[in-house]
This record gives sequence, structure tokens and C-alpha cells, in this order.
Amino acid sequence: MAISLYDATVASFAQSLNAAVGFLDKGLAHFTANGVDLKEVVDTRLFPNMLPFTFQVLSIAHHTAGAVAGVRKGMFSPDATLPSLTYQDLQKVVADAAAEIAACTPDEINALEGKDVLFAFGEMKMPFTAEGFLLSFSLPNLHFHATTAYDILRIKGVPLGKRDYMGRPRLKA
Repeated sequence: MAISLYDATVASFAQSLNAAVGFLDKGLAHFTANGVDLKEVVDTRLFPNMLPFTFQVLSIAHHTAGAVAGVRKGMFSPDATLPSLTYQDLQKVVADAAAEIAACTPDEINALEGKDVLFAFGEMKMPFTAEGFLLSFSLPNLHFHATTAYDILRIKGVPLGKRDYMGRPRLKA
């Protein structure tokens, strides 16, 4: 059985985005119930030289809906600025990305296979094909940043487990 670009990317992006929606919701419920300052949460870093929770959550959206938009345009160039967002703003960013990914069709995504995509960040330029970019750059970045966001919630005491991170698997119908 062949696997399509859509199955390998968009379906996986949707699973991870929906999981992030869930673990962010659990985080808000925990923080609200325990009187935790949400500003402190969005500024939390795992280590001083790592970017904060805000960046980790924004990167979940960048490497899913943003990656698909970049492939469509033929260029992915992330914004280097870190906006001041609330925890609820971050939840909306992820929910909006999930909605954008849900609107993608298999035909549309599969038609992008072989398309040239340039990753541009400052002076760095990296040429990819659509599938190379999505599978070898965005998908690993998605998992790195989703794991880091999840881990920050865990160190802040949110009662999350592996299933919260994994989301809903695609079971046989």
C-alpha cells in the first residue's frame, strides 16, 4: 500500500494539533483551579537559553498550518519576532491552525508533491521539495516544539500523560 503526502503530513499534523488543543485545555483548567499566574506559564523556559512556552506553542502552528501555507507559496520564512501573547491567545493560535489543517483536502496536498520550497531565515537558505520540507523539516520541528510545550506544562504540575501528547490515533475503521 502506498502512502500519500497528505496521509504522511496533514493527517499527522491534525493529530498533533488536536492533541495540543487538548493538553493546552487541561493546562488552563489546572492553572485556573490552582491559581497559577498564566503570564508566568507563557514565559517559562526549560533552560535559560531555550525559547519560552510562547515560542514552543507558536511553533506548533508554524510547522503545521504555516508549513502547508509555505509549501503552497513555495517559500517558508518564519517570523523571528516573539509577540506578547496570553495563554488564551496561544490556545486560539493552535485551534486556528487545527481548523486550517482540517480544511486541507487530499487532492490539494498530494498535488504539491515535487514542488520546490525554499526555507529562508536571514542569510540561511535551504532548498527543498514539498515532501522533503514537510517530512524532514516541519514534522520533526512540530514534534520537538510540541514535546517542549507539553514538558513545560508537566513541570508546571499539569496532570498530563502520554495519551494527552499522542492525541487520537487513526484506527482502522
